[in-house]
Amino acid sequence: MGLEEDFQAAAAEIKPVHGVSWEEMLEMYGLYKQATIGDNNTSKPGILDPKGRKKWDAWESKKGLSKEEAMTKYIE
Repeated sequence: MGLEEDFQAAAAEIKPVHGVSWEEMLEMYGLYKQATIGDNNTSKPGILDPKGRKKWDAWESKKGLSKEEAMTKYIE
């Protein structure tokens, strides 16, 4: 399989599981968004949306990674 197929297979298997921290799930979220959309160009959610802010920060932290780099890190 190629990188794209490996990435899609890994994404299909990811689900919230017991024993995986919120921080680890945010890391996966940021990599997924970077791999599928690219650099974050959205506004940061407001103070009344703490979950949205954490997700935004996770994606923003991946800014500059290429699609291929983000896919590779996600698969790992």
